[in-house]
Amino acid sequence: MAERSPWPYPRWVAHRGAGKLAPENTLAAFRFGASHGYRMFECDAKLSADGVVFLMHDATLDRTTNGHGIGGQQAWSALSQLDAGGWHSRAFAGEPLPTLENLARFCRANELLLNIEIKPTPGTERETGEVVAREAARLWQGAAIPPLLTSFQVDALKGAQAVQPELPRGLLLDTLWNGWLDTALGLGCQAIVCNHALWDAATVAQVHGAGLRSLSYTVNDEWAAQRLIDLGTDGIITDRVDLFSPAG
Repeated sequence: MAERSPWPYPRWVAHRGAGKLAPENTLAAFRFGASHGYRMFECDAKLSADGVVFLMHDATLDRTTNGHGIGGQQAWSALSQLDAGGWHSRAFAGEPLPTLENLARFCRANELLLNIEIKPTPGTERETGEVVAREAARLWQGAAIPPLLTSFQVDALKGAQAVQPELPRGLLLDTLWNGWLDTALGLGCQAIVCNHALWDAATVAQVHGAGLRSLSYTVNDEWAAQRLIDLGTDGIITDRVDLFSPAG
């Protein structure tokens, strides 16, 4: 059994800032999550056309902003003018898209931890992994605990590994595809982050036996959270910052 390195992150992680209670991937959401006591957050990071790392989950702008089209094909000067809060509710109208640098300042000033999901615009996987990792290393230089970089995209994690191998990485999985564990080990990952339904006792033991940590997304029901705790998993990403106490 491989020895697991110390794990500096808490069990509970707020999904996209505050789940669905505030507009995802905005500073307003991270403030909201922090107000519920959360000390670690997950966000999605991608590149603008001119190489700025900004927060957004979807490839297109339409669902979570008043913009249209593919976000990664637009310059930051245009993206920075969008309303990323009004779609959620009037209270958040006018909330802008943040850069990773904006979020890093907030997290470091408030001693908050971050899981950065590298979410490339299709076709930019390697480049996005490289740029996000370089930015994360720059923005968290000297921090006691660096951000955890995760992605579904193997090429994005390869890019991150190539330019900043010291930053911790995790492989995201929505299925247990053939060779997933060997791939994670080859990427030098410290964690596997699964759809919570994929975990069972044998898979947790397999991951822990390889020296990795076991995390889950997106857990919004008490029965599901308790099942994962009973299995001995290491981290739970949730939308329900109002339901789960991060001290639990």
